[in-house]
Amino acid sequence: MEENVISYSHVNIYQGDSLILSDVNFELKQGEFIYLIGKTGAGKSSFIKTLYGEVAVKEGEAKVCGYNLKQLRKKEIPYLRRKLGIVYQDFQLLNDRSVHANLEFVLKATGWEIKTKREERIAEVLNEVGLADLVNKMPYQISGGEQQRLVIARALLNNPPVLIADEPTGNLDPETSDDIVKLLIKINREHNTSVLMATHNYQIIDKYPAQIYSFAYGSITPEKGIQVKF
Repeated sequence: MEENVISYSHVNIYQGDSLILSDVNFELKQGEFIYLIGKTGAGKSSFIKTLYGEVAVKEGEAKVCGYNLKQLRKKEIPYLRRKLGIVYQDFQLLNDRSVHANLEFVLKATGWEIKTKREERIAEVLNEVGLADLVNKMPYQISGGEQQRLVIARALLNNPPVLIADEPTGNLDPETSDDIVKLLIKINREHNTSVLMATHNYQIIDKYPAQIYSFAYGSITPEKGIQVKF
């Protein structure tokens, strides 16, 4: 039986004192791929921030990768985040260091002390995303699509059970966007990695249908009848 890696029950989500989303009920199973859609300001970012502990959950029940978010202590947040690979729209790469150094920085920060193990893992993730030949390039020397592939490689370093892709195609052309989504689907299928993808790209959703949760009017609603396992 597939287990839930994310489970929210009757959660109210606030930014400061403002209620952004009410009575959120949401489940993500291991190996599932889900799209999050909704207009800007509908609450997608606030929801995503609760997943990795940037916005606290104070009302309702919420669990992410075995962590109870209502009882989450500050010192536990880095360990929760290692269970979540986060793919940002704006890359957030370190532009003063190479592709290799960007990845090594994360591994060192997350406790990979043995250099040979770091090198082995960097080679694995770069091969996974098709960037093995660009290991010594600087981020500004590679294309936007290649930078997004590097961001995905970075997100995979600690073998997270969940990938959160927040508008990963927002700054890319249609062909490159298609390649990035196909890569996320490949990771989902081959590694049984759960994927949450926030997007405004309805062409992608039409081409690669999966379960959709819609954000509107302060709530989250699953769209019925769409259950696709890639």
